[in-house]
Amino acid sequence: MDHGRRTPAAVRATRHFADRPVTRADIEAIVDAARWTGSARNRQPWRFVSVTGHALRQRLAALGQYALPIATAPAALVLLSDSSSGRDTEFDLGRVCQSLVLAAHAAGLGSCPVSLYPEANAVTAAAMVGYDRPWLANHAIALGHPAPAPPGRSAIPSGRKPVPELLTHIGEPDPR
Repeated sequence: MDHGRRTPAAVRATRHFADRPVTRADIEAIVDAARWTGSARNRQPWRFVSVTGHALRQRLAALGQYALPIATAPAALVLLSDSSSGRDTEFDLGRVCQSLVLAAHAAGLGSCPVSLYPEANAVTAAAMVGYDRPWLANHAIALGHPAPAPPGRSAIPSGRKPVPELLTHIGEPDPR
């Protein structure tokens, strides 16, 4: 029984982008929507830098094993976090990253979150966009208008594990 619930629209990582720019207004609208994301004690331990220049996106893409999508996207959002602001900062950053992805999807854009690791890469990436410690750029998001994937099979697994494989119930039996 579905109790009137609808399955959420599939938001997939976009790794192939059309050769169309992303407007500054679109980027600002995406960040405006995401800035309302909750954070521990409402610290909002994040900053965002929009990067549309080809050369800088290429250099940033070299700072992570799986960061290549930011080299081919017309825009990237570098997510900066204050490394001195507590253990829950990375959780908060994950929340705001998902908000950015959903806002991009709602605006008709594709996105792909990437990681800039190890920490030396995060320090370098932050410096490349004008931030020094305590700020780190552990993550970025490739943004652009989706393009069709090239033919062939993806090396990245698709699909989702079924709910019974992911969920364990503890407590009273279902009242139905």
